[in-house]
Amino acid sequence: MKIAYFDLISGLSGDMTVGALLDLGLPREKLKRQLDRLPGLRYRLAVGRKNCHGIRAVSFRVRAETNGHARSWAEIRRLVQRCSLEKEVKERGLDIFARLAEVEGKIHGVMAEKVQFHEVGAVDSIVDIMATAVGLHHFGIDCVAVSSVPLGRGLLPGSHGPLPLPAPATLELLKGFPVHGVSLQGETVTPTGAAILSALGARSGDMPPMIVRGVGYGAGEREFPDRPNVLRVLLGEDNPAWGKDEMLVMETNIDDMNPQFYDYLFERLFDAGARDVSLSPIQMKKNRPGILLRIITEPASRDKIAEIVLRETSTIGLRYYPVHRVVLKRALREIKTRFGPVKVKVIDGPGGESRTLPEYDDLKGIARSKKIPLKVVYEEVLNGLARKS
Repeated sequence: MKIAYFDLISGLSGDMTVGALLDLGLPREKLKRQLDRLPGLRYRLAVGRKNCHGIRAVSFRVRAETNGHARSWAEIRRLVQRCSLEKEVKERGLDIFARLAEVEGKIHGVMAEKVQFHEVGAVDSIVDIMATAVGLHHFGIDCVAVSSVPLGRGLLPGSHGPLPLPAPATLELLKGFPVHGVSLQGETVTPTGAAILSALGARSGDMPPMIVRGVGYGAGEREFPDRPNVLRVLLGEDNPAWGKDEMLVMETNIDDMNPQFYDYLFERLFDAGARDVSLSPIQMKKNRPGILLRIITEPASRDKIAEIVLRETSTIGLRYYPVHRVVLKRALREIKTRFGPVKVKVIDGPGGESRTLPEYDDLKGIARSKKIPLKVVYEEVLNGLARKS
């Protein structure tokens, strides 16, 4: 999984994000070609290097010919939808603007569809947001994490009059993120920067465990006396040997059910998508022996699994809770044998080694149809796999 960690040394804005992505290796010409697909925007890009307290960072600025035209959320959505950018890029950019529209509408008491973007609806912000979407897509980033957010103080001129800093839209977008105040007069996080974090569903807190593959620095416009005005983005990946996911454990205690019924129950649960089903002997109240039925399933299958358990067993309720799994990467392939095709599971180990296991159901089907012992089929398939390796 590709991870981007946003280290907010002095703050965050759209142009700082794009600058950091360019410093990471996003090709400038590719970015320009992609942005040229946005219709009706008149601007030029100013990209260069800037020294920030001894750190060389990329400065990205949009010089718009006309920047005062207010655009509604509906206008911006149509502009992006009719361009020829890739679907994933358009969707990510629209997600960012949708968050802005939702928050601006809440603050000003109007429907999101009727929100008029003034500062954030200007050409430079449209370009910043879509350039960010292009960069994230280029690197194939799956997850964004962010440090604590530094917030400055003061007043900022706005289309509705002076705004207190942090801007109301910025604070609304940063709900759920850890923030801290800094002794800086001025805007450290723009609404565009906050919307990028909010729309990407960024995880907040400490840097996640990862293998660092690159570091990029994006420069801000202002100079701060006590810190470099840069955004640092770390590009990395988690341990490539295994994946992580979230499942549900669903379980119930049973002491009054015909044990013959469990076979049919297992069939129904696996057909409904259960990943694992198990029975464990337990001692229940009044010293009665009982059975703990435990099911591991995806969260989306919760209600379907619960209905089957309540219909097919004698229980009157069940409990569930989320769990996290670490699983080795595996792939399902098909090999040819003298008995016919057999599916095998190829499992990648954490040390780079791999092992291959035949699928039981295929072996069982061959054993039945050929009327030969299952162990004979199993051993011959394993020997064939060993010869191929």
